[in-house]
Amino acid sequence: MMGTLMSTLIVEALTTTSGVLRAEEFVEQAQVTNWPARLAWTALVLGVIALVLWAMRRGWQARIRRQADVPAPHAPPAEPTADALPGLYLGTSVSGDWLDRIAAHGLGVRSRAFVDWSEEGVAIHRQGAPSLLIPAADLLGVRADSGVAATVRSKDSVVVVTWQLGERVVDTGFRADDSAGHRTVLDGLMATFPREARA
Repeated sequence: MMGTLMSTLIVEALTTTSGVLRAEEFVEQAQVTNWPARLAWTALVLGVIALVLWAMRRGWQARIRRQADVPAPHAPPAEPTADALPGLYLGTSVSGDWLDRIAAHGLGVRSRAFVDWSEEGVAIHRQGAPSLLIPAADLLGVRADSGVAATVRSKDSVVVVTWQLGERVVDTGFRADDSAGHRTVLDGLMATFPREARA
């Protein structure tokens, strides 16, 4: 009888002590979070991100100022035709230097676009950015490449048009939405401008 009573008291004491320890540990863990330090680190990270974005914007604006002598490209004479092919305008860079992007007149802004062509030239109708016409007289070459304007894609997946913009020779890249469209644009430009396609 005495042994049973002692066993019961020991079990209750252990259970109570264990419960107290678990509760104390839980309270201690909950107090580990140091909110002032966490908020300070969050503010620091956000500040660094804001500084990087500000520096990128300043660099882009400086590039636009350096390219003040770049003339605005011609605008297409009409809206895209029913045969215009959709894709992505990748940008325009100095020919031979795919990292030297032309920022003036919005030419460095990547955008959705439709491309069509005629004997007058190549029209790129952009969404959310100025459209442009590359006159046939200024067109110097057409080729398939892996990238343009600091953009790298898979091999021969970008149609690159080399042309004269003021005193600069530039490369403009367009990527169709699918391989069939890519082939259509490339073959169409080469057929319409055979001399330039060989350049």
